[in-house]
Amino acid sequence: MASVSRMFVRRLHASVRRLALSEFNMPAMSPTMTEGGISRWNKKEGESFTVGDVLLEIETDKATIDVEAQDEGVVAKIIVPDGSKNIQVGRAIAIFGEEGDDLSAAANMAEKATSKGSGAPPPKAEAPAPAKEEPKPAPTPSETSAPKAELPVGDRIFASPIAKKIALERGIPLVQIRGTGPNGRIIREDVEKYQPPAPAPAPAAAKPAPTAPAVVPAELLPEYTDVPVSNMRATIGVRLQQSKQEVPHYYLTVDITMDKVLKLREVFNASLADKGTKLSVNDFIIKAVSCALADVPEANSALLGDVIRTYKKADISVAVATPNGLITPIIHDVGGKGLATISTEAKALAKKARDGKLLPHEYQGGTFTISNLGMFDISHFTAIINPPQSCILAVGSTQPTLVPAAEDPRGFKVAQIMKVTLSSDHRTVDGAMGARWLSAFKGYLENPLTFML
Repeated sequence: MASVSRMFVRRLHASVRRLALSEFNMPAMSPTMTEGGISRWNKKEGESFTVGDVLLEIETDKATIDVEAQDEGVVAKIIVPDGSKNIQVGRAIAIFGEEGDDLSAAANMAEKATSKGSGAPPPKAEAPAPAKEEPKPAPTPSETSAPKAELPVGDRIFASPIAKKIALERGIPLVQIRGTGPNGRIIREDVEKYQPPAPAPAPAAAKPAPTAPAVVPAELLPEYTDVPVSNMRATIGVRLQQSKQEVPHYYLTVDITMDKVLKLREVFNASLADKGTKLSVNDFIIKAVSCALADVPEANSALLGDVIRTYKKADISVAVATPNGLITPIIHDVGGKGLATISTEAKALAKKARDGKLLPHEYQGGTFTISNLGMFDISHFTAIINPPQSCILAVGSTQPTLVPAAEDPRGFKVAQIMKVTLSSDHRTVDGAMGARWLSAFKGYLENPLTFML
């Protein structure tokens, strides 16, 4: 009887171990995240982990974020491998277990999770709109037995960007390709391996079918290099296109004399040399922006549905170029900070942005944006507003320019002139308001000692 009890306990423990396996789903790294990519897994199948270990790196539309373990366990099966893109939040990406679990059921559990898509509806293929119907001859035996290339009307075609590009270049209709990627997605290899089907003999009475577009042989195409579109760059494209189409931009440009800023910066840097701090012209610009926003708070606003929200503090988004695209980390409450603090925070955020290590709260939000291309010797440009913000300031380079000498009306002198352009949303900031803000901004930079008052 005791042996029977022990056998029952062993079976019970085995079933508990099998039931301990669980799905690990794609996490949402920010409130607005709906999908992301897996940059790489830091743990391999069969490898154990403890609380705080970095399990994987997830690529969002703005940064690559480490995902830490919240408990102890074992990676039983990885469902979605390194480099995968467009993974929906909530989709199963791995099977986790506990130490001592029977991991033999992980593969079967992963297969079930993949087939059900963790509750996400499977993607549908999309076909072009049907042409005008014409009388069709009765199908021949070969036509009725051959598989149809067409998809149901109204369905969608899912294909990677590179697959679409190659298909377009070679004149290959995507509707005729069977995808081998996740959930039937058409990938690059599917397009490159595509062979056009042999045309079926047309009935004698039927009209000749239109000639299919010629497929350009690969050897006749010019040399090229394809770079996959990152999540960040794809998101930037969508948002900026939407901003340019939907936001009524207008632009105001002024010339600012930077002689006093450059002299004051030289004095400050000499005194800060022993502390390892060095101020940039951009630090003065950030501070002047916050001062001007305090004078003209209407520019520190956002259009939110049927209200215009005016912010009491200046959280300045500063555009930073990264290998994956543009990102705008935020220096919070600039009005309450000195130039040295602004300089330190701006440098640290720029480095994290280029390394892809920004946290969501470090780039989401902001009340006003600065885009500075002066270091690239760009004298003048216009920038696209970052919704829902009302304004963005485009800053050009500082260049020596001949200007009239106030002390001698008949003479000229050389001044360091910087050209800036304010892009504003006319729904929230009208022309006169934008002009008042630019005038205040110009005044602070041409008399930078007012920062200290």
